[in-house]
Amino acid sequence: MTDLKQTPLHALHQELGGKMVPFAGYSMPVQFPLGVKKEHEHTRRACGLFDVSHMGQVRITGPAPAAAMETLVSADVVGLAEGGQRYALFTNSEGGITDDLMIVNHGDSLYVVVNAACKEQDVALMRTGLGADHEVEVLDRGLLALQGPQAADVMRRLCPAACELVFMQHARFSILDSDVWISRSGYTGEDGFEISVPAEDSDALARWFLAQPEVEPIGLGARDSLRLEAGLCLYGHDIDDTTTPVEASLVWAIGKARRVGGEREAGFPGADRVLHQLQARDHRRRRVGLLGEGRAPVREGTRLLDVEGRQVGQVTSGSFGPSVGAPVAMAYVDVDSADKGTTVYADVRGKQLPMRVSAMPFVEANYYRG
Repeated sequence: MTDLKQTPLHALHQELGGKMVPFAGYSMPVQFPLGVKKEHEHTRRACGLFDVSHMGQVRITGPAPAAAMETLVSADVVGLAEGGQRYALFTNSEGGITDDLMIVNHGDSLYVVVNAACKEQDVALMRTGLGADHEVEVLDRGLLALQGPQAADVMRRLCPAACELVFMQHARFSILDSDVWISRSGYTGEDGFEISVPAEDSDALARWFLAQPEVEPIGLGARDSLRLEAGLCLYGHDIDDTTTPVEASLVWAIGKARRVGGEREAGFPGADRVLHQLQARDHRRRRVGLLGEGRAPVREGTRLLDVEGRQVGQVTSGSFGPSVGAPVAMAYVDVDSADKGTTVYADVRGKQLPMRVSAMPFVEANYYRG
């Protein structure tokens, strides 16, 4: 643990009794004394505070940064309104996903959040791909996520104007004498906010939130079970550089303007393959949700079989869903086994556990859309 990086909230996590584990090169809390299941349930019922400061935060400046960014991602960045936030995918020459990210139009610049494990390669990609006319600045800021049905009640006491934002909107505010950037978004399927704050002000802001009666600190364990129930991918597990956006059921992340016949058709790495799959539908596997019976979780790496015992896929994320009350998983399966309602069998220690292909998310999304 001694060679791991620390977020600005490391000392606070230790003070709160967080169980620290290595994650993406950082020392991060996997859980607090409340425990993973209760942290999960508390976030669904009230409000949880997550430290996601290990994520990479980047500012891009230079001429027409949105158009430049479109050479690297499949999203419609040019059409993103000021104050808007959009999910995007970096792709390689084969159309594989090298990371997923969030892009915000800050007006005079782009604000980008990338995954912790990929941030060095992503920064290098942007610096090379965007060229010398654009500056790619890695920011020294903390990042907090306030998530849950009571998140807006909490935020209203601190920054009422932030509660006027709707899902995937972003704005800048002055809070507790600090320059804070807030988006109405998150990784749990609940209403909530992601708050970027100067590193030196992170501890004070976190303590303010934790002093509110609705708020509990939440670790990586519950973050993972929450995002799985919400049907949200974890990079390196549910998506990677061997999976295309079409295979990953992330077609919605390919902007209409970037598709065949669109205003700015293609122009991103691997576009030929990705747009061919989108048009021809000839890909042979697809990411799906799976809903199990009983209580035994089906973990990542588990083989999936058809009724005749032939392997038709493999689980990429799996757990018992506390809010669902049943095992839930994501998997890649042959397209012939990908229709909703199809039964496949998880090969768990010699037992074949039936799982049904299910729509995602597994729980209703509660994003605030106004």
